[in-house]
Amino acid sequence: MELRKQLSWSQQGVTGSHFRERDGADADFVLEHPDGRIVGIEVKAAATVSRQDTRGLHFLADRLGARFHAGYVLSMTPEVIPLGPRLVALPIETLWQPPR
Repeated sequence: MELRKQLSWSQQGVTGSHFRERDGADADFVLEHPDGRIVGIEVKAAATVSRQDTRGLHFLADRLGARFHAGYVLSMTPEVIPLGPRLVALPIETLWQPPR
């Protein structure tokens, strides 16, 4: 819900939705920029992130190609963890920190 709140005051014109594929691949939140770029977000309550947690993000990256800008797993992890090309796990508190 915090992501939806932040979208309401974003000046980027980004839209948000949920994604679920028939085979079970999903992303909690999919952001689309007006220029067509897509960002996928998974939110996990765990302190560790597994390959299974990125399944939906990998699906989006494969299907969208260059339109897929990045994928993020927000979790209780204390640090940033690279998960592959354009995929990263971030501490959940990143939502409330100003950009660097």
